[in-house]
Amino acid sequence: MTDKTTHFGFSDVPVEEKAQNVRRVFDSVADSYDAMNDLMSFGIHRLWKRFAINMANIRPGQRILDLAGGTGDLARLMAPLAGPEGHIVLSDINAAMLANGRSALLDHGISGNVSFAQLNAEQLPFPDNSFDRVTIAFGLRNVTDKQHALNSIARVLRPGGQLLVLEFSRPVSALKPAYDFYSFSILPRLGQLVAQDADSYRYLAESIRMHPDQETLQDMLQQAGLERCDFHNLTGGIVAIHRGYKF
Repeated sequence: MTDKTTHFGFSDVPVEEKAQNVRRVFDSVADSYDAMNDLMSFGIHRLWKRFAINMANIRPGQRILDLAGGTGDLARLMAPLAGPEGHIVLSDINAAMLANGRSALLDHGISGNVSFAQLNAEQLPFPDNSFDRVTIAFGLRNVTDKQHALNSIARVLRPGGQLLVLEFSRPVSALKPAYDFYSFSILPRLGQLVAQDADSYRYLAESIRMHPDQETLQDMLQQAGLERCDFHNLTGGIVAIHRGYKF
């Protein structure tokens, strides 16, 4: 990213336009988002999310911020763990995704300890030391200034708090040819078939390639002031869970 442009997939766009472009992508795919996740990951994304939540070690009474929470998959898993004394803020930059997330949680009987906020991860409107956990699943790669967002997350974490980032990453070399073929040849066709939108899913594939690799993202967590940072590869590094603590 320069002072004037940043990447939007493989294209360069003015910095001030990226968030708006991302909103348009998710406006387009919001209603088919869950179905496409199941289809394009063969349902494995649910296992990745459960693994991440297990790593979060959520306890009753904790306050949790779920960034880019979309249709509420993580919040649905975390709400029973936080219990009635805890609280989860399900947030997303996109109003359509957030509305679908609220409906999905209500359909699963989850209410009372979850609130909703439309916000940008780079501009968190919370006081310092507000949350015991911050989670972000498959959303960080869409953020314009990732380092600024990580700095903001570190600010709102309480001492002893933990950040978990679940995101697509760099697979092992043996998987790369098949993964690239699937991403650029099959995925856009699925997007056209299910969501009537090949371009948005082509962007999503491109955004994965532009996202920092495992080691670079770990360094970025450390640069934000988090400690004991590590990452865990899943499915051969197709996704990775990054973790950092505030002390």
